[in-house]
Amino acid sequence: MNPRDVEPRLLRGFVAVAEELHFTRAAARLYVAQQALSRDVRRLEQTLAATLFVRTTRAVELTPDGHRLLPLARRVLRAHEELAGAFGAVTAAGAAPRPLLVDLNTDGPGTARTVLERARELAPDCELMARFESGLTHAAAEVAAGRLDVAFGYADGLDPVLRAPLAQRPVRYEPLAVLLPEGHPLAAGESVPLDALAGETVYAGAGNPRTLEWTGLARELFAGRGILMAPPAPVAMGMDEFRRVMVKTGNPVLATVGFLQMPGCVKLPLTDPVPLSPLSMVWRKGFGHPGLDALRTAAAGLAAERGWLVPPAGSWLPAPLTHGPAGG
Repeated sequence: MNPRDVEPRLLRGFVAVAEELHFTRAAARLYVAQQALSRDVRRLEQTLAATLFVRTTRAVELTPDGHRLLPLARRVLRAHEELAGAFGAVTAAGAAPRPLLVDLNTDGPGTARTVLERARELAPDCELMARFESGLTHAAAEVAAGRLDVAFGYADGLDPVLRAPLAQRPVRYEPLAVLLPEGHPLAAGESVPLDALAGETVYAGAGNPRTLEWTGLARELFAGRGILMAPPAPVAMGMDEFRRVMVKTGNPVLATVGFLQMPGCVKLPLTDPVPLSPLSMVWRKGFGHPGLDALRTAAAGLAAERGWLVPPAGSWLPAPLTHGPAGG
């Protein structure tokens, strides 16, 4: 085979192994058998007359030729994604597109889950696979690297360098809430005015490198209101651990109104003013997939039906979006 005729599948397998440096993880990421992936890598090496990986029983490493190929392969795959997006993301043989990996931030109900369910109705032949990366800063890096396809969160709170390779679409101004341990003095009401949090120490992910955008939003909201930022705490994995740590510290937790209800805790909306978190959907620029089209259509339809992008009068928004949502 001439190198000019290399199949995108072979390059996709090479990139997955190069990024994971592990054949089993790369095969799981691509939904293929490890033996098939190994065959594809060997076939690519034979086609290019080059050794791309050094394999031992303990590690997989790129060779100099592998390092040289990696940026070229990514460039070819980006062009292939653009071509697929322009023509419905269907191969010449009419095969179904690969599964679309979608990060919902949390495993539970909420805006992103609602958009996903609507998109599945719109594109029943597409496989839209949910992931839960917990924090857009982390998920956006995964999207940019090609390990995720779509993520949801406060995109305008991302570092500009991280945001640069991403496209985004505003989805909803999400009202914020506070999680309180049962028995907390503020837990007895139906809502919590922001001023009532003065003097409270509220947890908002400080110290968690996955959630820098969320901590930044909280810092802006707390400024000038006497609300203290809770110090970094060990990152709790799973709802049970999260609830245990929260009850142990006794600190209120900043959340959205759609956040999971947890035993032993009370979730109340924040008011006076109602603070909003601008939720966006993000994906790699130039990426095309019918599942992505369905997600964008679902987000636009739900926003129109439910007024998701109409902020209530007198509500609070972080500074970058005070004058309206950014396009994408």
